[in-house]
Amino acid sequence: MGLELVIFIAAILFGIFIYWRESNGNGAYRFLNKIVNSKELQMSPDNPKGFVFKQSFLPRLIFVVSLVLVAALVVEFLTPLAVFSSYNGISAFSSFAVGTLLGTYVASFVIKTSEIVEEKSDSLGDMVEEAVEKGKDFVEDLKSDTTEKIEESKPEPETNDSTEQKSARERLKDKGLM
Repeated sequence: MGLELVIFIAAILFGIFIYWRESNGNGAYRFLNKIVNSKELQMSPDNPKGFVFKQSFLPRLIFVVSLVLVAALVVEFLTPLAVFSSYNGISAFSSFAVGTLLGTYVASFVIKTSEIVEEKSDSLGDMVEEAVEKGKDFVEDLKSDTTEKIEESKPEPETNDSTEQKSARERLKDKGLM
């Protein structure tokens, strides 16, 4: 279990590395595109799409699994390690494939958020200033509303001297209850 966890974390880092390399340039994908497709079907020069960069889930999954499969076949036949003949080998193979795929999505998230932050960094100061001004206006409105409500809600004392001077016993006698 410990080795699988190390393989999984290494695969996530490998997926991040693959995605980052393809986000900087897609020369291998362009080369393969030129070999496989005719002139009319080749991708445009300004298209940034790669094997995993800006791909949907299924082509990304196929590329990652085929890449890991080729690497596993090389390890199987060139080294004494038996990748496909044991449970541990198959488990390591699947952990590496899933980790690499997950790493590509982690890198995609990081790159997209960094692009958004770069775009919004210019207007971020303006947005903060606007929020501070709106907050000040809101606090001032609250202060003026509460002072008006306090002034309105203060009851004016009644100037009925006869009721204030009589005791409760006398008032009850006046009403005939005692």
